[in-house]
Amino acid sequence: QVQLVESGGGLVQAGGSLRLSCAASARTGRSFVMAWFRQAPGKEREFVAAITWNSGITSYPDSVKGRFTISRDNAKNTMYLQMNRLKPEDTAIYYCAADSQGLSALPGSYDYWGQGTQVTVSS
Repeated sequence: QVQLVESGGGLVQAGGSLRLSCAASARTGRSFVMAWFRQAPGKEREFVAAITWNSGITSYPDSVKGRFTISRDNAKNTMYLQMNRLKPEDTAIYYCAADSQGLSALPGSYDYWGQGTQVTVSS
């Protein structure tokens, strides 16, 4: 069982930056993939970024590519999402997710989820 706890959300002006963290309670295995998703009110959960725990291979959708960077610290069992040049449309609850299967952009592919952290970008 893997428990995930997000932190680092908050209110920021457009153009600003935030860094989210996701701490995993158990050491993730070599095949684990960890990801960030977000969900705005009235919208479906959206893929933001993913990283393979062992090799550090990353994936991003076009909406955040070049602005967001996902990374992990194996020693701390923690994943990060550095968000730069934030836009009002980035406003959402951001969720951390983990799975032992392959890298995926589909929420249904992930077995473990955090409680979420609110990110609000003002214009």
